[in-house]
Amino acid sequence: MNKLTKEKRNQLIMVVGLTALALGALWSVLIAPLRQNLREISGRRAVVAHKLDEVSLAIKNADRVAAELVEAKEVLAKVESGMASGDLYAWAINTLKEFKLPYRVDIPQFSQVDGPRDVPLLAQFPYKQASLTIGGSAYFNDFGQFLADLENLSPYIRILNLSLEPIPSQAHAEQDKLAFKMDVVFLVKPADA
Repeated sequence: MNKLTKEKRNQLIMVVGLTALALGALWSVLIAPLRQNLREISGRRAVVAHKLDEVSLAIKNADRVAAELVEAKEVLAKVESGMASGDLYAWAINTLKEFKLPYRVDIPQFSQVDGPRDVPLLAQFPYKQASLTIGGSAYFNDFGQFLADLENLSPYIRILNLSLEPIPSQAHAEQDKLAFKMDVVFLVKPADA
């Protein structure tokens, strides 16, 4: 570069500068958008590959899912077989009287059944609900066990508005006896099921 004349050196610098400028322009106008396009295509390809893997897995597990569906339908049918249907008042009385047999709980008061009506907490729930108020007396521990078992062992019965009051009694053995009143809410099996 020392042997070049000043004019030749300036021309060489200008050629190198214009070449760098042309390469930069080519890079920004042609290559950079193509690289960005390739990155987008690669991202979309990864998403599609992931969806394909999910579909392949679903196809592979279709038999297992179908078997699980059959099992779930059997479990649902078993639970629905114990649900209220037909004469709701008779079902409620019989169910509660049968359930209370192992407990020392006296339930002489039953109101009329209110319902069936839609379940207010769940939209488009396939079951209806009905309720009735019951009242009676029991010892504290017996009533607690009865109430816990009723709610835990009956998937379609819930207790609302429970009120407990001590029974005024002169006998010492009757001191722990309580009078109770509560609403028993139960699911009603749809007529078409």
